[in-house]
Amino acid sequence: MDYEPRTYRTLHSDNDLFHFQVVVGETDLDIAVRKENFSEELKKKAEAFVCAQRNLILEYIKVDPVFFSTLKPHCAQPQAPAIIEQMCEKAAVAGVGPMAAVAGLFSEIVGKWLSRYSSDIIVENGGDIWLKSSKKRSVAIYAGQSPLSCRVGVEISPMRTPLGICTSSGTVGHSLSFGRADAVVILAPSAVLADAVATAAGNIVQSTDDLEETVRFACDFPGVTGAIAIIGDRMAVFGDVKLIPV
Repeated sequence: MDYEPRTYRTLHSDNDLFHFQVVVGETDLDIAVRKENFSEELKKKAEAFVCAQRNLILEYIKVDPVFFSTLKPHCAQPQAPAIIEQMCEKAAVAGVGPMAAVAGLFSEIVGKWLSRYSSDIIVENGGDIWLKSSKKRSVAIYAGQSPLSCRVGVEISPMRTPLGICTSSGTVGHSLSFGRADAVVILAPSAVLADAVATAAGNIVQSTDDLEETVRFACDFPGVTGAIAIIGDRMAVFGDVKLIPV
């Protein structure tokens, strides 16, 4: 599937935050921190952190290429880096390959690393978000050509953060999905788990008849707190999700 420009990034309305991008290879992050905490030095440090974490994964793939290619759960080799073990563990819970969790992993590890510099942080990586906030935030759902795209969102209270909000789509973006959903959105404290479950749930959706089954399926995974599935003008929601108009 062809790369789709991330035009939804122009829709930010959080006036207390400063957004900047970190792009290293395939890792394309939109990062928000409190305005008073941003500096060019912080951006450089974030880029260096992303490079270091990517190198850990790339070096690991050289000794365990199946980790990169498999679509099934995979056990990390002994002495694998902690981030590799985390991807394998969360992907196994969802029944998918570990690379299904890589976008959520980068959102989460970058967000946690930035927590030492800012009390409020949002890291978005191709629709996979990790956020920590001291105030109520609204996250719009991008669902491609669906008439619901960017018309409905999720309200997140600060007490629910840190929180992962991850999206899988069979019609948007370049990530692999065997389903036809415009968006399947998963909420979980772990963005790594949310990303893996979003992939697993997204694979189920072939028609609007599958929407309710999909969100219930997703919420059966321990750690998942809410799920949303969209095809066209139809949507199903289950779990602890507060929808709002955008």
